[in-house]
Amino acid sequence: MLIDALGNVNAEKFISLIIKEPFDYTEWQSTLWNDQSVNQLSESAMRYRKAGKDEIADDDKIRI
Repeated sequence: MLIDALGNVNAEKFISLIIKEPFDYTEWQSTLWNDQSVNQLSESAMRYRKAGKDEIADDDKIRI
């Protein structure tokens, strides 16, 4: 659930951004990480989860 993952405030921010911006969310998702393999995404996600979101250097963050 979105609120569980982001919290109330960030979920509201996410929803308001999606509603305000006229773009195709499905298309965005289909091209989001084209330059990364599944293994690269998995490694980035595991580092992110292990270190905590405030402790990761910019170059190790998952690119959105």
